[in-house]
Amino acid sequence: MKVRHVFLVGAKSLGAYGGYETFINKLTEYHQHDTRLQYHVACKANGDGCMDETKLENVSRTVKDGKGNTVEFTYHNARCFKIRIPEKLGPAQAIYYDVKALSECCRYIEKNRLQRPVIYIMACRIGPFIKHYYKKIHRLGGKIYLNPDGHEWMRAKWSAPIRKYWKLSEQKMVKWSDLQICDSVNIEKYIHESYDGKGIRGKSPKTTFIAYGAETRRSKLTDDDAKLTAWMESKALKPQEYYLVVGRFVPENNYETMIREFMKSGSKKDFAIITNVNDKFLDELEAKLHFRTDPRIKFVGTVYDQELLMKIRENAYAYFHGHEVGGTNPSLLEALGSTELNLLLNVGFNREVAEDAALYWNKEPGNLAALIDRADGIGEDARAALGRKAKQRIREAYSWEYICGRYAEEFLK
Repeated sequence: MKVRHVFLVGAKSLGAYGGYETFINKLTEYHQHDTRLQYHVACKANGDGCMDETKLENVSRTVKDGKGNTVEFTYHNARCFKIRIPEKLGPAQAIYYDVKALSECCRYIEKNRLQRPVIYIMACRIGPFIKHYYKKIHRLGGKIYLNPDGHEWMRAKWSAPIRKYWKLSEQKMVKWSDLQICDSVNIEKYIHESYDGKGIRGKSPKTTFIAYGAETRRSKLTDDDAKLTAWMESKALKPQEYYLVVGRFVPENNYETMIREFMKSGSKKDFAIITNVNDKFLDELEAKLHFRTDPRIKFVGTVYDQELLMKIRENAYAYFHGHEVGGTNPSLLEALGSTELNLLLNVGFNREVAEDAALYWNKEPGNLAALIDRADGIGEDARAALGRKAKQRIREAYSWEYICGRYAEEFLK
């Protein structure tokens, strides 16, 4: 069989905390020796969240421009190409980036005369432009697949006009694509409820469900590994004496609720927050909560070493998950695969994933604080039982091996 070329558009960089970044990292890792697939990954060359390939291991075949800037590199046997964006575009930056990446995909396909390529677009940002690219890619013999993400138009960070744009963009993206790959059963249901009969010539969208994945193995680091002990000491944390959260620092992940409720609780443990801090949002939270007066609340920076991050999860007493918007979230899967006790925001996406392997909270004042106090008193056997259930759930439905295998099936059809 000829090689199937798959272009991945929508992630900013590899190695960051975003869901798409995690997904592409794992997809290319698991398929790096599969000679049937050749991946081409768009990355941001500059601006917010841009790609820094020096943070990755095993990067090869770096191509530089006349100014010495890296424009292309190989990672996990995937060809990664950088897209430079104009400064000061604001929210339009993401739209420009995706359009420019699609344009580059078309140029490369045409130049190299690739047969039956697949362009997999993650998120619904470029609806007003998608019809043009749909027709162009079809003329080149290719297909457009779409991950419709999880209600981008609902995210708290967007103003009302931008939310209206995202909703309109979603409608057009769903219409002008060949397959929707939904990472949540709830998202797949939403796509059909919203867009059946509204596609090209009145067709309904074609969908399939493929979740994100996670590991269930233990970290390769030992309890006395120098890298681990140095990190723990530098953050003044002790094993099993901290609650943990890992994720993007954005309002819809409910950091405000988690911090406020932890401050209300009587817990003697710490609350470690691993995130890429947004200073504006951090200052807003401080003005509301005055969390800096509580020594238990610890913003501990970012951790890009995956083995270290896995060990930090294993050493946590419990994990918080406050994501409210989106489909199956990678940080939730990783927590279920590593941490015994998981306290999740009670929304459909999270219940769909964890089922009865976690405890749930809502945003009512005092609800999470009460759950934290209860969690502090949970016995070792009960915690271990929840941990076993969580790992079994991941093994059955969310292992990376299974998820990447499903993607290979779809891309090779």
